[in-house]
Amino acid sequence: MPLIKDGAFITDSFTRVADADELPAGAVIVSLSRFLDAREALLSRDAPLGVRIGSHETPDALGPDVHRLAVVELSFPKFRDGRSYSSARVLRDRLGYRGEVRAVGEVLRDQWLFMRRCGVDAFEVREGTGLEDFRAALGEQTVFYQRTADGVPDIFALRQRQRQSTALAAE
Repeated sequence: MPLIKDGAFITDSFTRVADADELPAGAVIVSLSRFLDAREALLSRDAPLGVRIGSHETPDALGPDVHRLAVVELSFPKFRDGRSYSSARVLRDRLGYRGEVRAVGEVLRDQWLFMRRCGVDAFEVREGTGLEDFRAALGEQTVFYQRTADGVPDIFALRQRQRQSTALAAE
């Protein structure tokens, strides 16, 4: 499936490895359970490492090792399962993770903006998805009530700025 990061299609250099499979050379993404079982061996490899977190799992389980990962892949198994949005917020806000947070699974156009707002910065999209459509989806809304990980000011901060600039202009 195509992968979009920073508004462009990129080549995925990571190989997803099932729990029972042998690790290939190079960058890999393993399940959270495999990471927890083989933590030392995986972290000592001389290759980028990613961990796949299911919507039923929590990124808190990664602990301080989260900062040693190149990618955290969040599973969105169904349109109506929003638990991975919370995982993205935990990664960015609570754990301070600055690496790639990748959304995979049922990653739909009307969710891209909200995934981005929660801290997702790479999206596995359906075949045939165009960059113009992706960029348009991210720009459809410009004012938000919720404060999130993307740094865009919420409506309350915008109103506060407007009041301050109006007060300064009146002086």
